[in-house]
Amino acid sequence: MTVQYDKATNTGVHRLVNATRFSLRGFHAAYRHESAFRQETAGLLVIIPAAMWLGNDAVEVAMLISVYLLVFVVELLNSGIEAAVDHTSTEHHDLAGRAKDLGSAAVCSALVIFGLVWAAVICSRFV
Repeated sequence: MTVQYDKATNTGVHRLVNATRFSLRGFHAAYRHESAFRQETAGLLVIIPAAMWLGNDAVEVAMLISVYLLVFVVELLNSGIEAAVDHTSTEHHDLAGRAKDLGSAAVCSALVIFGLVWAAVICSRFV
């Protein structure tokens, strides 16, 4: 299915509607095609209540949830990189492998940031 898109008429509310539609389509594609995204989505069932229990105030709760959402953002970018690379060629190429590895490293970095922030809050509360 080809979507007709005219950038010149994509202004105001029409642009906002299109941006929302494209974003929702992206979330749907990530959930449908990426198991890591589905796992991270399921993790919200634990993360949100844990953040509400662990955070001393609204700022800490927002920080604990936001740092988890950072993982979502990086996962979406990584999935986009992987889809673009896979679309380009199914043959192995060093640059394609490097692009995928760099995306994976970005996800890993986001998970480390998540772990550090949560560890800091847990230590400040219980240690």
